[in-house]
Amino acid sequence: MMNDRFELHHAPAPAREAEALLDAAFGLSRRTKASYRLREGSSPLEDLSFHVRHAASSRLAGVISFWPLRVSPAGVPALLLGPLAVHPDFQRAGLGTVLMNAGLGAAREAGHGLVFLVGDEPYYGRHGFRQVPMGQVLMPGPYDPARLLYHELRPGAMAGVSGLLLPEWRWRARHEAAPDNGSGR
Repeated sequence: MMNDRFELHHAPAPAREAEALLDAAFGLSRRTKASYRLREGSSPLEDLSFHVRHAASSRLAGVISFWPLRVSPAGVPALLLGPLAVHPDFQRAGLGTVLMNAGLGAAREAGHGLVFLVGDEPYYGRHGFRQVPMGQVLMPGPYDPARLLYHELRPGAMAGVSGLLLPEWRWRARHEAAPDNGSGR
């Protein structure tokens, strides 16, 4: 329980309810965004998923999830935050901050070091996110590089990180399929 109006749950929201909330918050075109390409073929990390319900009605009010990533070619582990969404009926109640703090706190406690997202720096900057230096880390597909943000859960986690963001399964498949030519590389 977070207050008498809303309840925070450390679990993914039921898929149908979450999809309806995301449609209401972002519209149907949300699926065309580059961040959705990074989620394809993956599942969100259940231990980092939270949702908020309106206490009186039990309506789903907000969701947050995190997805496993690797930064190629080195394979640096990272997370993709998103979606973070609050239903339009419940916006401006501080639920985004509650979800963000719960998710980032759980990720830090689980030992994760680095989180990426695509979003507005003025909003996410309040939570410690900064713009990725131009060209240091890239996403597949069209995206606005000014909206690619990162947050270090561990100081220095971004040092030396560069390359293409890939879903963890895709990075593993590429590297497990690469032949060993005996060069030691």
